[in-house]
Amino acid sequence: MLAIIDYDAGNIKSVEKAFRFLGKDVCVTRSKDDIYRADHVVLPGVGSFGDAMKKIDEYGLNDVIKTVCDKDVPFLGICLGLQLLFDSSEESKGATGLGILEGTIRRIPDDNGRLKIPQIGWNNLKLQNNGRLFSGIAEDSYVYFVHSYYLTAKDESIVKATCEYGTTIHASVEKGNVFACQFHPEKSSDTGMMILENFTKI
Repeated sequence: MLAIIDYDAGNIKSVEKAFRFLGKDVCVTRSKDDIYRADHVVLPGVGSFGDAMKKIDEYGLNDVIKTVCDKDVPFLGICLGLQLLFDSSEESKGATGLGILEGTIRRIPDDNGRLKIPQIGWNNLKLQNNGRLFSGIAEDSYVYFVHSYYLTAKDESIVKATCEYGTTIHASVEKGNVFACQFHPEKSSDTGMMILENFTKI
């Protein structure tokens, strides 16, 4: 069973639909017992870093997420779900993230107003470090982004894909059983579905 963590964070329905299309038994839940029973866990997210962490704390999910990651269960953060895995974000001063991975979440520079923020639309990925999510995915494949903030990981060995949009964006990371994508695989056509399928096979 695959658990999608429900903390009122936006893009849950599209993520659920994508995994059901792949034939996965899906449970959308904030129940600790359901999440602990799952063989894969997904943390989706659209919205602000600070508001999302307030909801995670309100629903008592902070320690649950950390326990799942410590248990070696395959865990996938999507979009804001990637950013929440880190300590903090420039978006929400004073808000504390999950601190599972190390890195900095910064606002995308707008090049003195010449670059549209947020980045909305398709961008191509540069693959590196043999990410398991990208098995069978071609270099320069396009995926769909909607974000104003981006990750710079402290340890570049965990970075499995980057893209360029005003700066180099660490678009996907992998460390042990923890995976994350800044882009939306559930909205990224065949490439995105293959990425999700690769996750379900881990």
